[in-house]
Amino acid sequence: MTFHDSAYRSDNPFDVPGSSGPTATVQADPAEVGSVRTSYAPDRDGDPDPGEIVWTWVPFEENDGRGKDRPVLVVAREEAGTLLAVQLSSKQHDRDHEWVALGAGPWDSSGRPSWADLDRVLRVHEDGMRREACALDVERFDRVVGRLRERYGWS
Repeated sequence: MTFHDSAYRSDNPFDVPGSSGPTATVQADPAEVGSVRTSYAPDRDGDPDPGEIVWTWVPFEENDGRGKDRPVLVVAREEAGTLLAVQLSSKQHDRDHEWVALGAGPWDSSGRPSWADLDRVLRVHEDGMRREACALDVERFDRVVGRLRERYGWS
């Protein structure tokens, strides 16, 4: 299964790209990721790039092996070839300081507004992503990464 397959389905949650093995999506400690340079660089080439929303398996915060397939916003590429991303949620977080309102977009087929979680940075692998959803516009991307820069001292 490659990143380019957009109709991926499986009854086995551990067969979902990004759920296990060397390409598993994991939570990253923002203070320990080293130097992070965020830059808006979407390119509809089938590969994930900063500024794009992609779908991958995201572990639950309990870190007990469970998780679900969900959209994430790619915010930076690491030197090792992995990417840093923040998860999106359609659950309302208007009063939560650690969430940034994005509004609606084509990544949600129901047209629901979404929020980006600044409190949880994920390390994702190209082969662990199921599909590219869309590029977020530069204004909303800058709003998210601006808050990440303030919070974690990234550049």
